[in-house]
Amino acid sequence: MPNPNVDWKALEARYYMQVRQREPVVLVRGKGVRVWDDQGREFLDFVGGWAVNSLGHCHPVMVEALHQQAHRLIQVSNQFYSAPQVQLAELLVKNSCLHRVFFGNSGAEANEGAVKLARRYGKLKLGGAYEVITALNSFHGRTITMATATGQTKYSEPFAPLTPGFVYVPYDDIEAIKKATNERTCAVMLEPVQGEGGVNIPHPNYLKEVRQWCDQKGILLILDEIQTGLGRVGALFGYQCYGVEPDIMTLAKGLGGGVPIGAFLAREHCSVFQAGDHGTTYGGNPLMCAVAYAVVKYVIEEDVPGNAQRVGKHLLTRLLVLKDRYPMVKGARGMGLLAALEFKEDIAQQVLMACLEKGLLVNRIKPNLLRFMPPLITTEQDVDEAVEILGEVLSSGSYLNVG
Repeated sequence: MPNPNVDWKALEARYYMQVRQREPVVLVRGKGVRVWDDQGREFLDFVGGWAVNSLGHCHPVMVEALHQQAHRLIQVSNQFYSAPQVQLAELLVKNSCLHRVFFGNSGAEANEGAVKLARRYGKLKLGGAYEVITALNSFHGRTITMATATGQTKYSEPFAPLTPGFVYVPYDDIEAIKKATNERTCAVMLEPVQGEGGVNIPHPNYLKEVRQWCDQKGILLILDEIQTGLGRVGALFGYQCYGVEPDIMTLAKGLGGGVPIGAFLAREHCSVFQAGDHGTTYGGNPLMCAVAYAVVKYVIEEDVPGNAQRVGKHLLTRLLVLKDRYPMVKGARGMGLLAALEFKEDIAQQVLMACLEKGLLVNRIKPNLLRFMPPLITTEQDVDEAVEILGEVLSSGSYLNVG
């Protein structure tokens, strides 16, 4: 256990690259939907490792899988076969509409692989087409290419020159996609729900229309399910909520439940990689795959997506009550256990800090927007506790006295 008498924040400021404005709390322990800091304070965690901790903190099935595999085999490289890798691949393929899978270490790597695969397909099948249409306010990762793919210039412009070959259109606008498509287009890449962009939910027919357009033009549909996959939005995969099937899908975050792993899956017709086209040293290692297998198996067998759907509806209902009750709240939206509370003014950080003082962790993604991504095992009682804290903060005006 970290020494509570050490100033960890001061040490971080001295030694770590200052790329993130952290909240002033040093977390040292977690169990279920709760965490504790180095001073012994308890918090209800509605950040969930940025939608990663699908089974909460230190779930027994994860701890056991990690313990067993760590004693057996940790890393061998992809030069050799690995049973946990193949087991996880089979589980994902048999429970999705895709046929092949490749494992990396993160969501950014998964999206990089998906775009590489789409461009390889374009070169082989579409006369050299290489452009990928993405949406404004999207988020696809922090590498140079994925920052470019992301439809938010704040993530890409500081690092120009950027990777060419991306075209941006408004989200939830099929006509914009049609106008942007040309002979250079090889794929359309979208999130079923935009997470980092503000929990933006498209109209019910949007993805169906995109799927139909891609079929008509012979181009690929890539769905970035880094945040929506593995139960987050109330189904095992987000595409199931819209009645469509992608050609390529990317996963990460909840896939490992807390350990770093990413994946991209593809249908057989576009699985055009040949030996040497793609690779990774750590990706798909036995340790991470064994834990991810245990997580995904538990999510499926225990109907964790069903819990996310039920509890998510309760969360949205309670957040909408806040809108009716407090004039500073503009609105609320959500799908499963991915939700947002929007304010009329830029007070999200102040509300976040006031919630922190009362034992609730939330996430700010815009000056006027809070996001909620609790573990998928969260209960209605946990939701009630979280919303009660939010209500206390808004009714008391305590956020006005923060910072």
